[in-house]
Amino acid sequence: MKTILKKLFNESEIIIYLYDRITGAYFKNFISDERLIRKKFKNRLGRDLQLDNPVKFNDKLQWLKLNWYDPLATKCADKYEVREFVSETIGEEYLNELYGVYESVDEIDIDKLPNSFVLKGTHGSGYNVICKDKNKMNWDEEFKKMRRWLRLNYFWKVRQWVYKDIKPRIVCEKFIEQEEGAELRDYRFFCFNGNPKFITVDFSITNKKNTRRNLYDLDWNLMEQEIAYPRELNLKVDKPDKLDKMIELSKKLSANFPHARVDFYYIDNRIIFGEITFFHQGGMGKIKPLEFEDEMGSWLKLPKKPAITDTSNGRNL
Repeated sequence: MKTILKKLFNESEIIIYLYDRITGAYFKNFISDERLIRKKFKNRLGRDLQLDNPVKFNDKLQWLKLNWYDPLATKCADKYEVREFVSETIGEEYLNELYGVYESVDEIDIDKLPNSFVLKGTHGSGYNVICKDKNKMNWDEEFKKMRRWLRLNYFWKVRQWVYKDIKPRIVCEKFIEQEEGAELRDYRFFCFNGNPKFITVDFSITNKKNTRRNLYDLDWNLMEQEIAYPRELNLKVDKPDKLDKMIELSKKLSANFPHARVDFYYIDNRIIFGEITFFHQGGMGKIKPLEFEDEMGSWLKLPKKPAITDTSNGRNL
């Protein structure tokens, strides 16, 4: 069987196939963090990962996965616990309205919720149920999906330690819409050691086949560079009236971290916090041109490598 598989796939593809479909504590000793990260990196970006004196942005993000640890980052990666951090750091007025938090899917009473809302898994990425009209949803299927989320530890799939110790829960928040029925836009501030360097505006981020991404400098000039998705050149994105405030808030929220992507929505002249991400696209988003990846890497100053080792999965703390 092994010989047949090798003829069909290389070793890297086999391992990634298994991890993308079957993840959990059962596999924690199957492959080390570093080995899986190296194989996924090569498979996604087509080049070998450099962990000794890394230069490029994506390589440095992988280094952080393996060598940096801060319990505050785990709190900020938790879609529920981060609300406390945001409230204490910049104020609760920037939080989206919360309808409920649930440890079990059985606690969710659809009848008591408004007609539109969003359900999110607190312990991973992409765990979203976007409900525009609850009477048009297949709730049996959605509940099955959420039960699967709650059984998974997202860490074992991506080896991003920030997810490992998050308590699996579901949060329900207000459904927000852009003005005049436009596509919802994510305003994402890429911050390096507490300093935002550029902003992306993402369109249709929950629909990967239709996602577009524009990059802007801090003066709101459209940049030529691309990260993972093509630019949107058919729509003019006006500079937010509160751009300076958004920059200020992103500085405050990212001040404690070597790198953080701070996301906001901007609706009817109101700034709404989205999330904080420490490993943008898992550190495997293709950046064009390659020189820009080097420039991004130069902005990220890595902390000193700690001496204590967590023997449970081999990464340093």
